[in-house]
Amino acid sequence: MSTEGVIYRVAGPVVTATGISPRMYDVVHVGNEKLMGEVIKIVGDYSIIQVYEDTTGIKPGEPVTNTGLPLAVELGPGLLTSVYDGIQRPLPVLRDMTGDFIGRGATAPGLSRETKWDFVPAVKVGDEVQGGSVVGTVQEGPMVHKIMLPPNVKKGKVEDIKSGSFTVDQPIVKVDGVEYPMMQKWPVRVPRPVTEKYNPDVPLVTGLRVLDTMFPLAKGGAAAIPGAFGTGKTVTQQSLAKYSDAEIVVYIGCGERGNEMTEVLTEFPELKDPKTGESLMKRTILIANTSNMPVAAREASVYTGMTIAEYFRDMGYNVALMADSTSRWAEAMREISSRLEEMPGEEGYPAYLSGRLSEFYERACRGKALCGDDGSISVIGAVSPPGGDLSEPVTQNTLRIVRVFWALDTKLRERRHFPTINWLTSYTMYDKQLSDWFKKNVGEDFPDLKAWAMGVLQKESELQEVVQMVGSDSLPDEQKITLEVAKMIREIYLQQNAYHPVDCYCPLNRQYTMLKLIKKYSDLADKALKTGVAVDKIAYLPVRQRFQQAKYEEKVDEELAAVAKDMDEQFSKLEA
Repeated sequence: MSTEGVIYRVAGPVVTATGISPRMYDVVHVGNEKLMGEVIKIVGDYSIIQVYEDTTGIKPGEPVTNTGLPLAVELGPGLLTSVYDGIQRPLPVLRDMTGDFIGRGATAPGLSRETKWDFVPAVKVGDEVQGGSVVGTVQEGPMVHKIMLPPNVKKGKVEDIKSGSFTVDQPIVKVDGVEYPMMQKWPVRVPRPVTEKYNPDVPLVTGLRVLDTMFPLAKGGAAAIPGAFGTGKTVTQQSLAKYSDAEIVVYIGCGERGNEMTEVLTEFPELKDPKTGESLMKRTILIANTSNMPVAAREASVYTGMTIAEYFRDMGYNVALMADSTSRWAEAMREISSRLEEMPGEEGYPAYLSGRLSEFYERACRGKALCGDDGSISVIGAVSPPGGDLSEPVTQNTLRIVRVFWALDTKLRERRHFPTINWLTSYTMYDKQLSDWFKKNVGEDFPDLKAWAMGVLQKESELQEVVQMVGSDSLPDEQKITLEVAKMIREIYLQQNAYHPVDCYCPLNRQYTMLKLIKKYSDLADKALKTGVAVDKIAYLPVRQRFQQAKYEEKVDEELAAVAKDMDEQFSKLEA
């Protein structure tokens, strides 16, 4: 197999080479600067390569070298707290090498070869092991990093196992004559195997009331957040990264603006992890592939992030993967496709757009890993449709794959209602599977309360049309109360301040208490109406103002209990 060839043609990030005989998706080094690229099409003797770096100045006749290996990531201790680009080059290391602007051809290994890790063996000589078996552990920040054999290792016996401090590339275990280091490599386009996949019947608890109550996502599920510019996609995803009950967060900034990624890079190390009390960055991996970086690396970035997430799932951890945004990834595919002169599909996107999106989202799962522990990957993909048009191909193809849809609404943004998730157009298909979990762990009537609240909001939407035509004064008293209760659900329950120290995270038991209080107000209001109390008296009870402020109080649970007591007293005075 020939590994040396020359450049025949250059078209932006797409380079055609001759003289190499590669396989599809082999990694090649292009030009005198050895720029990294990947073979994406083979036509006769011509190999078409997408280059992950800027190709300015490259010319025909320069050398091309085939490595014979697919694009793979290094997996092992040192991943947590890392900041990578789309092809797992550590950005802080590259900055030290070439300055603030990364030089072309600059490269560094994904995992440091200098750092030593204290390895504690979990098996002994003579033990039977196989692919995925945990042979030892390393303490990495607050997390226990399990050192596993690569998934494709056949069953065998441990011949030697070491203990002490080692770098990631030093051998630590010998199985049937083969030595293995702590680090393993895995091709990014190949899903890592699991023993068994489970039904999605455990929710990913996010601490956001509108998501946990109205549109919950199951662990191992996939959700899409489409929304126009400025509707809060990135803030919502950052809240999920901070507060969802996943042990590991993989955040992919795929083609986003540089200032948004800067915000993430500066915020995350300063944020306190509510679980460990340490910096949130200690359980986070960031993949920064901003909009001014080469487009080809955008496509690689989502696969790189997914493979790293699968590695932690294989240890038995719950992983939340944020992809912000898949629209930029699709745009990169569109650009490469046009350079390849492929037949365009809808709006110029390639015909295989749907297939690529499916490949990515379908790697989300909850299951039994090869090591025997249960782990999950929950994928939350932001979609940035141009002009907020949800009928465009990326949004539509995403909706066919994911089972949770959190629709961000420009009108809610204009009303300063955050999160801007529209309760009438969003949906979840996990309701039935999750209702037993909510009944058991939150409250027997929690699913019923949620259904009641949704019913009130839908009724409000219908009544608003009447109000716009004839005014609210012409409505019967019962419907006026419905509008007041709906306003409480919207303003007290669904609105949440992501930047407030107390309101930014709302545990499930507090969500249950708040929803029960709104239902209690509704029941007491109906009762008061029947005894002839005027609507205005019910609507302007002081307890409503107190309830509105309760969620911002430091001792919020005590305050909610006081609100319940106040409510009873003020309604009893009304009836008297």
